[in-house]
Amino acid sequence: MPNKKYTLNDEEMEFIASLRCEPISNYKKRKDRPTYRVRINPEEVKLLEKFRKNQKYILDLKISDSKIPRILVFDMETAPMRAYVWGKWKQDVGSSQFLSDWYVLSWAGKWLNNKNIMSDTLSPKEAINENDSRIVKSLWNLFDQADLVIAHNASRFDVPRMNTRYILNDMIPPSPYRVIDTLVVARKNFAFTSNKLDDLAEYFKIEHKKETSFELWDRCVRGDQEALDYMQEYNIKDVDILEQLYIKLRPWIKNHPNLSLYLENEEETCPYCGSTNVADTGTFTYTNVSKFSNVRCLDCHAIARRRISEYPKKKRKNLITSC
Repeated sequence: MPNKKYTLNDEEMEFIASLRCEPISNYKKRKDRPTYRVRINPEEVKLLEKFRKNQKYILDLKISDSKIPRILVFDMETAPMRAYVWGKWKQDVGSSQFLSDWYVLSWAGKWLNNKNIMSDTLSPKEAINENDSRIVKSLWNLFDQADLVIAHNASRFDVPRMNTRYILNDMIPPSPYRVIDTLVVARKNFAFTSNKLDDLAEYFKIEHKKETSFELWDRCVRGDQEALDYMQEYNIKDVDILEQLYIKLRPWIKNHPNLSLYLENEEETCPYCGSTNVADTGTFTYTNVSKFSNVRCLDCHAIARRRISEYPKKKRKNLITSC
């Protein structure tokens, strides 16, 4: 079935742009009309019909046949562990000394380039009972749809912790996804004085995180509704900061997942952001046995190399490499 043109308002166009993981600024409004005229494929038409009925994101929405990569920007907050101790420093806390273990207080997430931030937090009763099963299930639905997950300290904290809550809540593993850890990227490629999310935000002149203290966590575990609401807002703000940070760091991520594989475009596509707006740089990347021409993405400014060797076949038989 061929793609057909549809007339969309601002909200509908924002939804379609989010499905394509593109900013709405890529699309132009019709002359003298507050609408867009865009070609939409049959799968997107089905999702648009659901959106028009509901006008909000549906957590269990799936795009089974779509080639659009689903990139989830994610953050979570957990409750502190409570235990009896006899001192302040260098404590060896035995299992019998624990009063309660950690659990999830709230989470927030958004699809990259989509302004709609999704979130969930415990109710006062759930916080008091230390029961995070409901919000862990709602987060699992997002992870199950994601192709890529972006988080700060994802490898050592967010992802292992979520896996822990999944299995303890008798949940099966979500569908496979790849992880981009902005903390690892910052440490590996730069020498910032601090790699904390809020400090990185300050370096890049991104708006700061919301103010917190340990009192907030204490009030949350006691079931204070006002504190739980503030924790959710804190989580949402972190996700907004994280998305901006990721976009800033993205051109420097040398092992970034190749979005070209998800999009399957016939023309050259930036492996970082999925744009087809790329240009030859006139430079080459050299390995020990070949050379490859480089291209620059004119949208995200990342540099990538072509996969076809530029080294003449006639010269390869005489090529000697170090050992």
